[in-house]
Amino acid sequence: MRFKFVGKNITIWDSIKDKTEAKIGKLEKLLPDDTTVNVAASNTKGVNKIEVTIPLYKRILRAEVSDPNMSAAVDLVVDKLERQLKRYKGRLKDRVKKGGNFAEEFGLVNAEEAALDETAKISKVKSFAIKPMDPEEAVMEMGLLGHTFYMFINSSTEETCLVYKREDGTYGLLEPQR
Repeated sequence: MRFKFVGKNITIWDSIKDKTEAKIGKLEKLLPDDTTVNVAASNTKGVNKIEVTIPLYKRILRAEVSDPNMSAAVDLVVDKLERQLKRYKGRLKDRVKKGGNFAEEFGLVNAEEAALDETAKISKVKSFAIKPMDPEEAVMEMGLLGHTFYMFINSSTEETCLVYKREDGTYGLLEPQR
């Protein structure tokens, strides 16, 4: 983990740098190995402000705290970052479990759990003839087959369409956009 410190209207003391590196260093297990942490500190009218930005793969984590005590500001900003990282990691886990393909992004957060996400595998290929018909006929055909969707050629537009049964019991129609 690399740290970049920038001071605006303030000189960042070594003690503050050390404390920041130590506190954010505890979050290292949640971050990729080659992470760069950008820390900007400023002082305006006696109020210290610390901003921490951590660019991740496709995301940016950022926290900002203003406090008269710089040491307290560091503690608060690290707490904010920790909450953000845990929420981010949790969302990625949920997406992977739901079948999303986030292996790259998730792998950068935690390589061990990236194995949960496998690329989509097509286990069966089915071919069938598509007949021209009205959407109402397609719904009837879908019902006769006992399926929840049915692909057909719309006889009025001559486009390939799909009808599907919605959760509320109604039917939907997907048409290609011209």
